[in-house]
Amino acid sequence: MSIIHHLEEDILLDHAAGTLAEGFSLAVATHLAICPACRERYAMIEGTGGALLEDIEPAPDTDASWQSLRTRIADAPLPTAKPARRGSAGGSAPILPEPLRSYVGSDVDAIRWKAMPGAAQFIIQTRDGRAVARLLRIPAGKPVPEHTHRGMEMTLVLSGAFSDEDGTFTRGDIEIADGSLTHQPVATDDADCICLAVTEAPLKFKSWIVRLFQPVLGI
Repeated sequence: MSIIHHLEEDILLDHAAGTLAEGFSLAVATHLAICPACRERYAMIEGTGGALLEDIEPAPDTDASWQSLRTRIADAPLPTAKPARRGSAGGSAPILPEPLRSYVGSDVDAIRWKAMPGAAQFIIQTRDGRAVARLLRIPAGKPVPEHTHRGMEMTLVLSGAFSDEDGTFTRGDIEIADGSLTHQPVATDDADCICLAVTEAPLKFKSWIVRLFQPVLGI
């Protein structure tokens, strides 16, 4: 299936300027690794706005993490091959593209998942602490708890698919959510959904049981 949910220009501009939190920049860079259309748009932004962006200084607390991300991207050029549907086992291409795979330290087949309500998660370490990045694995046909947001959330599908109030999202699709959206993503029946989710604030869950364990789970 083709990618139909793309990044807006303002987020691509913020990514080029280095003003996004590291977790969000990681999500953008990973989407660019999968999505040829957004790579083309991003190249145009860099080409036409490079001179102006050179005059925009990243905030002091984001400079180190931005440089770290840029270094990882430079060391791992964006792929041009068709996106893979399987993990690295058996010689197939990895599910996690660079630079995400370097952050995680492996592909999905070696991840040590931790259980959470409706899914399993793997927290990704970033330097700036301005957003939390995690991999989520939602079992096929199952929902995650209904929630809304206290800030921006980016969710990028890496394998499988999920559906919610905004439509269906397959590999490469990215959803940008905020407090205006209350949703309950449900993985499609054919396979587990693996996605990269980045949040700048704790989620607001409808279930009081989930809220009770929220501080322990870091969600």
